[in-house]
Amino acid sequence: IGRAKDRRLIRYLHGHVQPFSDEDASIETLSHCSSFSDTASVADEGGEASEDAAQEDFQYKLKGFIDSTVDKSAKTRQGALDGLKTAMATRILYEFISERRMTITDSIERCLKKGKGEEQRAAASLACLLCIQLGSGIESEEVFKTLKPIFKNILADGSANIQARQAVATSLGLCTLVAEDDILDVHATMECFENLFTRSYARADGTCPLINPQTSQLHTNALLSWALLLTICTANQLKDILRKHLPKLPRLLESEDVNMRIAAGETIALLFELARDMDAFEFHDWDELCDKLNALATDCNKHRAKTDKRKQRSVFRDVLKAVEEGDFQSETIRFGTERMTIDSWVRKRTYDAFREFVGSGMNYHLQGNEFIRDVFELGPPMLVDSATMKAMKISRFERHLHNSAAFKARTKARSKFRDKRVDVGEF
Repeated sequence: IGRAKDRRLIRYLHGHVQPFSDEDASIETLSHCSSFSDTASVADEGGEASEDAAQEDFQYKLKGFIDSTVDKSAKTRQGALDGLKTAMATRILYEFISERRMTITDSIERCLKKGKGEEQRAAASLACLLCIQLGSGIESEEVFKTLKPIFKNILADGSANIQARQAVATSLGLCTLVAEDDILDVHATMECFENLFTRSYARADGTCPLINPQTSQLHTNALLSWALLLTICTANQLKDILRKHLPKLPRLLESEDVNMRIAAGETIALLFELARDMDAFEFHDWDELCDKLNALATDCNKHRAKTDKRKQRSVFRDVLKAVEEGDFQSETIRFGTERMTIDSWVRKRTYDAFREFVGSGMNYHLQGNEFIRDVFELGPPMLVDSATMKAMKISRFERHLHNSAAFKARTKARSKFRDKRVDVGEF
């Protein structure tokens, strides 16, 4: 009976596969961390299904997605990849994934080689989520060893789909952080990124190279991945990088792309933070750099969009403080009964990189993913008993009332300080 049910489900998914909906992803956070299993609590008007039934249904769905990644239909493969991405982003699935990691890796490899555009993009993102689920160790190293050559080929191939190259530039950076076991290979991967983003450097005469928006986004993604890998470089490697790149990186501040300017500013702040921990750090163009950063922090050019200027000014105020004073505007992240402080540019770059892939599931992973907890030095996952979990749950109506009250208070507070002449935007 079980096999017949499995075959019926797979036939159905081959014709109707769809990614997980928001309802599938709306699982209570603490339920993941209290059991650290693949089960999820499924509620409806008639009551709650048993955890065993929920686990069985969920695993059937995942198995169907895995099988559908080799379907002849590109649309079906795309839906299967998206379904697996959503599942891995919003749940802790180590045991289920570990048993099937090479099957999933083979599917990702096939989609990267034979797929086009969006399919390659989804496969690259899924590779990263697979490494995040497996954590740092032999299992993720095996996955990355298979996929790294393909990633690098796509990244270096100027004729490859630009969206695929953009996705690979981001995924290669985080996969290297998680699964690369040789620091020399990390440096080689950083050189691949350097070959891309250095093409956006302003020329010696101050003019900027003509780069279309899609290529500029590729260079921005490469720069952000390069900055991520800076956080795990050795002291000797950092010295060489500071000498080679810190004098040239400010040229990216001249870019016409606001995202590139912001990425360059944050990377400069990160380099200064790392440099201050080293002996005998010198930077000769201090005044010129501070003038550039100050100009971007107070940018009033009329030819730039208001939203771009607002976003840029907010970021570069923080970057200027980082360069001049070594300061960082800390932020507190709350998840369940715990909290974490983002108190440095290193931690911010790392947090932003993980959040880009897991999205709204970041809190789930901060609570239950042992690898991510280790990265942010949170210790072993906390076990929460069912009584405490129930006491902390609030109804949807209570949540609505709380959010409404918070929105009204926020509106009143902002209206007091709102002025068309003052920049109040937040990035």
